[in-house]
Amino acid sequence: MSELLTDRTVLTTLAVIGVLGMFVMLCRARRVSTSVEDATLRALHRVSQAAPELREGLTEESANRATPHLRELLQCVAVGLTDRAGLISWDGEANHHYDDLADKVGEVVSGGKRAHVDHADLDCTHKACPMRHASIIPLLVEGEIKGSLVVVADTGGKRLVNAAEELGHYVCTQLALAELQESRERLAKAEVQALRAQISPHFIYNALNTISSFIRTDPEEARDLLQDFAEFTRYSFRATGLFTTLAEELRNVDRYLTLERARYGEDRLRVQLRIAPEVLPVVVPFLVVQPLVENAVRHGLASKRGGGTVTVEAADNGTEALISVEDDGVGMDPNRLNKEFTNAHLSGAHVGLGNIHDRMQSVFGNEYGLIVETNLGAGMRVTMRVPKFSPGVRPLPATPEDDAVPETPIDETQAPPSIADEPRDDAEPLERTRTELAVPGEPATDDARARTAALGRRDGS
Repeated sequence: MSELLTDRTVLTTLAVIGVLGMFVMLCRARRVSTSVEDATLRALHRVSQAAPELREGLTEESANRATPHLRELLQCVAVGLTDRAGLISWDGEANHHYDDLADKVGEVVSGGKRAHVDHADLDCTHKACPMRHASIIPLLVEGEIKGSLVVVADTGGKRLVNAAEELGHYVCTQLALAELQESRERLAKAEVQALRAQISPHFIYNALNTISSFIRTDPEEARDLLQDFAEFTRYSFRATGLFTTLAEELRNVDRYLTLERARYGEDRLRVQLRIAPEVLPVVVPFLVVQPLVENAVRHGLASKRGGGTVTVEAADNGTEALISVEDDGVGMDPNRLNKEFTNAHLSGAHVGLGNIHDRMQSVFGNEYGLIVETNLGAGMRVTMRVPKFSPGVRPLPATPEDDAVPETPIDETQAPPSIADEPRDDAEPLERTRTELAVPGEPATDDARARTAALGRRDGS
């Protein structure tokens, strides 16, 4: 009996020891796993911290903010960044050795091949010098060497070389993204310049001619029109800023329409504004509404007997602002519109619509292009959706004269004047074809062409 108890005791003891051993092993494994996870999270954090700095380009300021994160990422002695002219940032120790590495850096930048330097090959008298090895990696972006990455470590070997090369690839990727963003900004500025060039010289001539005609008959009106003209040109040709607020755009639209109504007469050019106050602060691309209004006046109403009405609407649509410009003018054949828009960048036809369509898609995404509803004799309605919040989209700082409402708001409750000398055409409502403009060079989808909306002529009633 005692022998049996002894055997059971031994087995129990062994089982307990086994369980304890497994528990210890699991704890150790968990500690290792936790350590690896923590290291991974730290690395990801450093990567995310360095990315926005590098995407500002290879400048001294951005490099000074990025190198500490890069050094922490590799846990090395020092990290340096150079451009083609020389060192722009160094973080860490052993900076006294950069002069020793300068010739190698020059070879890397000029030849495009990486280089490695051992501390033993340098004439160093510092007994406590932390450097044992340095790797110099060329920064190649779009086939052009922009500079180099210098990694100084207290160890050598293949592992350091591989780590330095991977870090170099990462830096190159971020610099490529910086150049891509810079290219997009240059393109956006060029598109705005192109749109400014489309502001009709005839409009400027006609506006000045209209103002001159008022100088003798109504000097006060002439002074007001001249002020509107000056403010219109100041805003349209301002030197900076790719974005503005909807309030500023509408103010510019108001000035433009004031000048055009003085020219055509208030009985031939009637205007309705339906603006939701809550969308006035929404940020929009610069010169994105006024060209649509000018298109409505010049192509929709100028050739129509008796003129017509331009309606500008801006409505709150949840996370978006819904902006539309509508006229009850002569309209246009939808097939012709598609054809001319497709070739707009070649022929210059409807370059205003094409320019705005491209910029909206470039800034907010492909789903934010223009939607045009038109047909012969049915007028035209152009609609755009603008997100209320979009990363990187910010207006210029407000100036004292940038009020939030148009200077001379029009009472939308008052019916527009009737045209006594011209009969109104109150025929049956005509059908407009709804078209989502395609990317220039690509035809619109059949589905987009096929969708129609029975929209009657809107004459302000």
